Amino acid sequence: MLNNYPLWKYLSVILVFVTSIIYTLPSLYRDHPTIYIAQCALDKNYQEMDDILLCQIKKILTYEEIINKSIVLQANKIRIQFFHEQDQLQAYQKLSTIFSKKYQILLCNTPNIPHWLSAIKAKPIKLGLDLCGGIYFVIHANTKTVLDKFQEQYIDSLRTILFEKNISYLKIYKIKNHDIEINFQNSNYRNKAILPLSEIDNDLILHAIGTNKLHVIFSERKKNAIREHAIHQNCTILHHRIHQLGITEPLVQRHGSDRIIIELPGFQDIEKIREMLGTTASLEFRLVNSAISEFEINNNLIPEDSEIKLSNNGYLIPLYKRIVLSGDNIINSNVSLDEYNRPQVNISLDKTGSTLISNFTKNNIGKAIATLFVEYKDNGKKDSKGHAILIKHEKVINIATIQSQLSDNFRISGINNLNEARHLSLLLRMGNLAAPIHIEEERMIGPILGKQNIVRGFTACALGLLTSICFMILWYHYFGLIASVALIANLILMISTMSIIPGIVLTMPSIVGIILTLSVAVDANVLINERIKEEIKQGKPVQYAIYTGYRKALTSIVDANITTIITSIILYLIGTGPIKGFAITTIIGVGTSMFTSIVGTRAVVNLIYGKRRINKLSI
Repeated sequence: MLNNYPLWKYLSVILVFVTSIIYTLPSLYRDHPTIYIAQCALDKNYQEMDDILLCQIKKILTYEEIINKSIVLQANKIRIQFFHEQDQLQAYQKLSTIFSKKYQILLCNTPNIPHWLSAIKAKPIKLGLDLCGGIYFVIHANTKTVLDKFQEQYIDSLRTILFEKNISYLKIYKIKNHDIEINFQNSNYRNKAILPLSEIDNDLILHAIGTNKLHVIFSERKKNAIREHAIHQNCTILHHRIHQLGITEPLVQRHGSDRIIIELPGFQDIEKIREMLGTTASLEFRLVNSAISEFEINNNLIPEDSEIKLSNNGYLIPLYKRIVLSGDNIINSNVSLDEYNRPQVNISLDKTGSTLISNFTKNNIGKAIATLFVEYKDNGKKDSKGHAILIKHEKVINIATIQSQLSDNFRISGINNLNEARHLSLLLRMGNLAAPIHIEEERMIGPILGKQNIVRGFTACALGLLTSICFMILWYHYFGLIASVALIANLILMISTMSIIPGIVLTMPSIVGIILTLSVAVDANVLINERIKEEIKQGKPVQYAIYTGYRKALTSIVDANITTIITSIILYLIGTGPIKGFAITTIIGVGTSMFTSIVGTRAVVNLIYGKRRINKLSI
């Protein structure tokens, strides 16, 4: 038969639409205003979450007559859900007054969906800042500091190679543009050094200057690669930090050469997020230069491979400049007590860090190694480009003797108290930023404007959909009704697809993309119906007219939609946030409209008219 699907095709179409309806359901449920109470990662007065605190909060809310939907302790965080925003704000004010110094108290919205939907990973479609309100940050990353750090590391590598090759030199020092210059005794030593130094890195350019100088230049490709890596790592670390606060789906994306945009839909507590983002602490492990005497320290007679750092107790500690291990290689940390009941921080390293520390400690047993705590703070001043000037603060928090070869797990001991150990462990878990950052711009968008945008957007969508349905039914009668059902199915498919795919956020431009896609989606049905009408006018049998109408319209439909998809892909690749949202929505909408207009309507038509002798169509 011309117009007949096998059973499996009908079942496949039904399965697709039933699944799409199920995964659209969470978007129909209203979010609940929520307060999260979590441990304060930046506070040394660490307080553990327990049932006693939970009962205390319940008593406070009951005494203040604040109605809440639920209050639970989960994953060391307390979550309080409310029915109304007024109750949420009232509870926030009261709980902040009591607990803000000990805990982080965060305002947000959480989805209110049945357990069976959560069990199958069905989630509501994620809303952008312009629809649900929230916090918007523009972060500037100081990539100059990263280049300074790499310059120091290369200077150390140059010294090591010159020492191993027994090539004498007078001085190695920094010059502008992060280049390095080496002074030798004469041209023979300089020429002898060129070959081994050139093998350090293919992106290092060596120039002989005068009779005894060697100019070491970083290529622009190398500098750009260093900056790219720093920005990428900062994005990853910031995403991880925000996730630790219970914000599960933040938007963290690069903007320009040295900026990062962070969007936190649904959150209103800007102070807590600002405090968390501003933490730029890291660790460096360096060998103590025990050969330097107190007399040399007091008279500033320090060799060029070493420098003096201040300890927690106010002592001056001579350290080698070479960094044995940095916080970049730390993947986890936790607090425990040693055999004498003293606090210690247990550290786990990645594969690279494990290799570095293992090789180093193997060859330096009996020597002292120091843990240097490094933090960058804004001094309140701006440079010539308007960027905040960050001041580097350093202190030695621990000195230990290397007693054996270390592996991927070791501990830092000698910490003053348990709260300090917890504070250090939390900072390490938050991740080590590759480049210091500061907040360049911040905005808090209220939820009221977002609600107005949602109402207006979906009103426009409903009006556009209703207009298309009326036109199709009036013009194509019964086939128009089938096309209208396909339009509604297309909308459901779009919403379910956008809620399933990670990273897709519904914004006003996305709603525009939905409206446009629904308006254009009827084109395919118009092409099909007009082809069928032409075949009937030519005197062809009805079954043959239906078959030929779908077959002849297919090429035109595919060609038109492919060109739209190609244009949308280009928009997505070169566009910014709002344009990307519009492009990805259009791509999804074109795909779902092709499925509903070609496969979906054909299945309905075959089910109604297939295997029947028909003399007239309602079209």
